[in-house]
Amino acid sequence: MRIKTLSVASVLAALAFAPVALAADPAAAAADGKKSGWMQESERDDALHLTPNKDKGREVYEVCSACHMPNGWGLDDGTFPQLAGQHRTVIVKQLADIRAGNRDNPTMYPFALPSEIGGTQSIADVADYIAGLRMTPENGVGPGTDLEHGAKLYADNCVRCHGANGEGDNDKFYPRIQAQHYNYLVRQYQWIKAGKRRNANPDMVKQIQTFTDKDTLAVLDYVSRLKPPAELTAPKGWENPDFK
Repeated sequence: MRIKTLSVASVLAALAFAPVALAADPAAAAADGKKSGWMQESERDDALHLTPNKDKGREVYEVCSACHMPNGWGLDDGTFPQLAGQHRTVIVKQLADIRAGNRDNPTMYPFALPSEIGGTQSIADVADYIAGLRMTPENGVGPGTDLEHGAKLYADNCVRCHGANGEGDNDKFYPRIQAQHYNYLVRQYQWIKAGKRRNANPDMVKQIQTFTDKDTLAVLDYVSRLKPPAELTAPKGWENPDFK
């Protein structure tokens, strides 16, 4: 299958990816969190009740592969996240939220439109395909300088939703964060804390307001080193045969 030729350079320029800044106004973020769009109306429920067609999902994923790569691994510098192996419900929710305007993602939005990838059935299809991709064995990780502190913070604050090994929860829309790229984790965390990611879980928005910059970097460095089980991980050098 031939991948559609999209200008990754132009997508990167639109994203204007910059070094992660750790400044956030806790009071403003807390106020924004109260207005969270965690479960606002979207195509989510309709898509989740459709029977997915993985072959059609593979076709839809051609569009996604220009940024998220044919393997679904994104980029290890965190410019684009790993999608492979993510829970189907999470993929459906995030894609539906972006299309509905509940989550701001100006880079992805044009590629997620029905005119580009199709209707609600396409959300169900591509989510099923992505969820079935095996995950990268070599994601981008943090500096590894404060992992003991990060492990304690994770155990005290994150396990209840994201699980002991970052496995998340498909039934509750909690994302799998194991093997996610460190720089992407930091960027999304800061957007959630500042209220920029409007579809974030308000419980998380509230919980992380007391985290210092030191806490933030330590816990996300630890998270970036959590690994999925062997059956969900691709071997080094694996290439998606659907896009050769």
